[in-house]
Amino acid sequence: MEVGFLLRGIALGFLIAAPVGPVGILCIRRALVEGRSYGFVSGLGAATADAVYGCVAGLGLTIISNFMISHQIWLRLAGGLFLCFLGFTTLKSRPAKEAAPVKGKGLFGAYVSTFFVTITNPMTILSFTAIFAGMGVASTGGNYASAGALIAGVFLGSTSWWLLLSSFVSLFQTKFNLQGMKWVNKISGMTIFVFGVIALMTVLK
Repeated sequence: MEVGFLLRGIALGFLIAAPVGPVGILCIRRALVEGRSYGFVSGLGAATADAVYGCVAGLGLTIISNFMISHQIWLRLAGGLFLCFLGFTTLKSRPAKEAAPVKGKGLFGAYVSTFFVTITNPMTILSFTAIFAGMGVASTGGNYASAGALIAGVFLGSTSWWLLLSSFVSLFQTKFNLQGMKWVNKISGMTIFVFGVIALMTVLK
């Protein structure tokens, strides 16, 4: 029974992570400019947030989900402002002439930034709930083993996507010269900034 929930969770985590949004753009940019480790750890932050939302949906923690939905305006505002900040700093950043060394502090910052961007989108909990229902896993019937397998699957599925994406993108890292890296920063920075503006516009509606 738990194996079935694990496999469904893996599929769900992979499918939810796959669409390219602000986190995807950020992951691609970091994999190109700073290397595969930074790209993957950035995705790992998003995978952790997905697992948190999967936990809320899978265990039916209505108090938490209702709180996040009722405060979604402030969460969207915080997320939108943070995306604008990330986009602006990325746009203005100067690419290094060589890949950044893998440092704990830098990796931790990469992890936290994408976790924050993902967790401040409370509508994700609605997506998880709807997809859980569609896949027949809306309720684990109080079985914590099944719920745990489901949540672990979401994390594994999301992590698998970010590992594939960062590994694939990093193959092209050596293809970019300094000028190419500048364009990567400009395009990704502008794209992330636009995502932030769109998030802020939804708050003003």
